[in-house]
Amino acid sequence: MAKRFDKKVVVITGGTDGIGLATAKAFAAEGAHVYVTGRRQERLEEALEEIANGAIGVQGDVSDPSDLDRLYARIKQDHGRVDVVFANAGISESAPIGGIEEDHFDRVFGINVKGTVFTVQKALPLMSAGGAVVLTGSGAGSKGFANLSVYSATKAAIRSFARTWTVDLKSRGIRVNVVSPGMVLTPAMQTYLQNNAGAEEWMKQAIPFGRLAETAEVAKAVLFLASDESSFVGGEELLVDGGFVAV
Repeated sequence: MAKRFDKKVVVITGGTDGIGLATAKAFAAEGAHVYVTGRRQERLEEALEEIANGAIGVQGDVSDPSDLDRLYARIKQDHGRVDVVFANAGISESAPIGGIEEDHFDRVFGINVKGTVFTVQKALPLMSAGGAVVLTGSGAGSKGFANLSVYSATKAAIRSFARTWTVDLKSRGIRVNVVSPGMVLTPAMQTYLQNNAGAEEWMKQAIPFGRLAETAEVAKAVLFLASDESSFVGGEELLVDGGFVAV
């Protein structure tokens, strides 16, 4: 039986842990040629061992366009094309409105917004009709959370990108959608829960499904949006949050 992404070339930024790593594993298991990025070389090498299936890592920071140039130059040399881009790299940092400093603003917008823009833009010369772009948003782009105004604004921007880029790229047959996770048991979340007593119980009570998501559950949604199964889906935000935003 043919695999859904057999021989497809898939790019995943921020693919060394959490949702990115789980998604890289899922794409690789479905036959894709997977390329992942990460800022730390040591962690990148560890992730490649976990992904297996011939996955390739290119160390770099998405907020630096020259690092993205190196990524796509490698892919062009290897395959000459890109079929799927999962622009997933992002950071979350908190600060109250009165405590927002310039470096905090520049860092979060630089990775989450600038990094997303150029991750997609620089892939386009290698993409053709049938290609798919999936952006990582967040429920924080739709709800208000204390001390997360800068982060939330970046995710609202990403939601907007999916709408405008769908129009921009319709003539090329490239679809753009957003996957917006809610509270997910990533390594970063697990560390947060360990350091904040009572946080996990609050989350479970706030989420209609009564639990946090596993990273593999978000990965399934990404693969859906990247596959032919969603061939008539464009400019949409798929919330994978156990009903947190909707209910």
